[in-house]
Amino acid sequence: MSDWILVVDDSIINLRMASKILTAEGMRVNCVESGKDAIAFLQENKPDLILLDIHMPEMNGFETITAIKQNKDTADIPVIFLTADDDSNSETQGLKAGAMDFIKKPFVPGVLLVRVRNILDLVRLQTNLAHEVAIKTEEVVVQHERLEKIVIQTVLALSGAIDAKDSYTNGHSTRVADYSREIAKRAGFSEIEQNDIYLMGLLHDVGKIGISDAIINKTSKLTDEEYAIIQTHPVIGGNILKNITEVPRLLVGARWHHERYDGKGYPDGIAGEEIPVEARIISVADAYDAMSSRRSYRDNMPQEAVRAQVEKGRGTQFDPTYADIMLSMIDEDVDYQMKAR
Repeated sequence: MSDWILVVDDSIINLRMASKILTAEGMRVNCVESGKDAIAFLQENKPDLILLDIHMPEMNGFETITAIKQNKDTADIPVIFLTADDDSNSETQGLKAGAMDFIKKPFVPGVLLVRVRNILDLVRLQTNLAHEVAIKTEEVVVQHERLEKIVIQTVLALSGAIDAKDSYTNGHSTRVADYSREIAKRAGFSEIEQNDIYLMGLLHDVGKIGISDAIINKTSKLTDEEYAIIQTHPVIGGNILKNITEVPRLLVGARWHHERYDGKGYPDGIAGEEIPVEARIISVADAYDAMSSRRSYRDNMPQEAVRAQVEKGRGTQFDPTYADIMLSMIDEDVDYQMKAR
């Protein structure tokens, strides 16, 4: 069965062009000229993907995607925004609203097809992963140990793929997961809770799959626009992992590891104990590994400098309870073994 695409744009020219490009690749395409027409269409139809213009009269793209995501019958349909804007704020707002990507207008046929194919493939991957997790969960009584190994190996493979995007941070996700589990252990968390935090740590940067390699590996200072794009990776990661409904808290580390204890973090600006405890732990571990690892623009920071930064962030960037545990771990590491090699 061919992929089914709904294109929503108030420009007849854009609709005809998108339809021509996509149908030439064997896709089934429906076109509507407004957000209201799109909502009406979706009452009786469920396409595989929606291409949605941002600037439309009466009901713009942001209002339309909000209505789509609030309806349980359409909330899981992936949306790609169409825009002629070169505005990082629009991209950030769109990603927070649930869009999975952006395509610039006027269309470049090759780019349009690649973006559409990439999102369709990613959604199938998510669906298949969620389906596999559900199947394995049903067999948990007789295959518990085997399931745990499969999940961990899958997550390890995925975290390795994430780290491979940046040659300077290879092993970052595994180290963050290890540090997070140790902090949780010292804080008195149960073994099950420690293992859950370990998995969350492994996947905390999964959203970087959606960030350009050119930005991730840039050796010079990021522009404001590039930094805004980097800041979308927690939202992207949360959107990816929320589809694994059998492990609903798996997204916690990915979504909130860049929140700050003082509320000045992102993407949601939550503070203190509003931030899930697992994310507060992963935040400290992530920052520690970032400082103790070699980056494209610097070598590993000296241990005393790393310690000073963790101390400085206690109560502002970090939950003081978990910052104190990390400080204890640093003090015990007299030979500075706890760093990237």
